[in-house]
Amino acid sequence: MKVFLACLGGVLLALTAQAEPVSVSDILRQVQQAARQLDYSGVISYSNPSGTESMHLVHVIDGTGEHERLTVLDGIEREFIRVNDVTQCLIPEQKTIILEKPKNDRFPALLTAESASIEDFYQFQKGDIQRVAGRECQDYLLIPVDQWRYGYRFCVDKTHHLLLKSQTIATHINNKVINQVSFASVQIGQNVEVDALQSSWKYNDWKVIAAHMEKTDLMAQGWRIPYPAGFEPVTQITRFIRSERQVAQLVLSDGLASISVFIEPVDAFSQRLKADPGSRKGSIHLYRKRIGDFWLTATGEVPLETLHYLGNNTEFVPVAK
Repeated sequence: MKVFLACLGGVLLALTAQAEPVSVSDILRQVQQAARQLDYSGVISYSNPSGTESMHLVHVIDGTGEHERLTVLDGIEREFIRVNDVTQCLIPEQKTIILEKPKNDRFPALLTAESASIEDFYQFQKGDIQRVAGRECQDYLLIPVDQWRYGYRFCVDKTHHLLLKSQTIATHINNKVINQVSFASVQIGQNVEVDALQSSWKYNDWKVIAAHMEKTDLMAQGWRIPYPAGFEPVTQITRFIRSERQVAQLVLSDGLASISVFIEPVDAFSQRLKADPGSRKGSIHLYRKRIGDFWLTATGEVPLETLHYLGNNTEFVPVAK
């Protein structure tokens, strides 16, 4: 009987181990799923070298889909009201609404894109049990294997797998924290108040701005843009700003980090632009250079050297007509 129980215990342990995520990709997908499918609300604190700001987030799933309201609590008043794939950015002082597509990686989501190669470019370490916003969470560390990206530390709720805290880390600078976003308080499940999804602003008669965008193919136009190892194109679009101005945008991602590349002609509408060998706003780097009759601007939460590599090796070869 003791032998049988011992064997049964071994089987149960094996089944339990199989049910748990076994790879970083599994864990990241689980976190992404929790961010999309759970009801939760709370105060979020975001900090980077520029300072700290707080936001209140409410996220609810019902029969019509995904609903979210994000309210900026510090500085200029802003609200983001999301229903499924449409986000309304409310700007009260201008009585204006800007329609935009939601970002896949907005906290507590994590992934900027689906990627099968995350494990090729980050080493994965499981840490200790921590406490964030009064809840136990499992700590994980992702260490980049090259110089093109930062590392990440994140803490995942033990019960619901919701991301409670995320840090971007410069592993080449003594693990310096580039930015941090975390719940200061959080409610998960039935305690979330659905009424909190309603904006305090009466915005039915506000001006609505919907950016016009079309898919594009930069390579077919003659652009030769080198992708840093592990980064792949996620979107290529042309933004039509008024009728006179067009700006192409390429978004690259390795699944966690992302880079946006903007290309626009040198004309009267881009006179404000100038070459920028490298600047930083908060945790975001920016690099700009002129290539022929175009301005190329690369920006993202990646080391400046990554943007230098991309910008300095980009070429434009006009397509023969």
